[in-house]
Amino acid sequence: MLPAGAEVLDLACGGGRHARWLSAHGMAVVAADRDAAALAPLDALAGVQTLCVDLEDGDWPWTPASFDAVIVTRYLFRPRLDRVLGLLRPGGLLIYETFMQGNERFGKPSNPDFLLRPHELLDLVRGWGRVLAFEQGEVAQPAPAMIQRICAVGGEAPLRLP
Repeated sequence: MLPAGAEVLDLACGGGRHARWLSAHGMAVVAADRDAAALAPLDALAGVQTLCVDLEDGDWPWTPASFDAVIVTRYLFRPRLDRVLGLLRPGGLLIYETFMQGNERFGKPSNPDFLLRPHELLDLVRGWGRVLAFEQGEVAQPAPAMIQRICAVGGEAPLRLP
């Protein structure tokens, strides 16, 4: 759904698995994380700009409507969750997946601050855009976990499918 050259934010990217894939498919990626060591290998990748930033404290480094897509996996910081949607341009794509309540039986994370409530991602996008896919429940791979994931597009414009 994203054309070559689309500007994508890989938020809390860690080692940059998604940034690598996206840049290899012609996207212009900003890979953001607080871990400078994890970001360092990404600096050499064409199409990837790294940004070492504390996503939970201090100034938000982006202006609204800066990206065509935002991808977030295995990260949750509720106080800035609404800002994530604000980063997307009209028609922008949100892909979000992280742990949810019930994951405590598998280990970490187990702190409720880092576990989505049932349907929380659906509630997040309600009134913002259209849900293309939503799942929540137990997964076995890569390790047993309770997760929630959503793919949504902002606004009411007609969708251009691949």
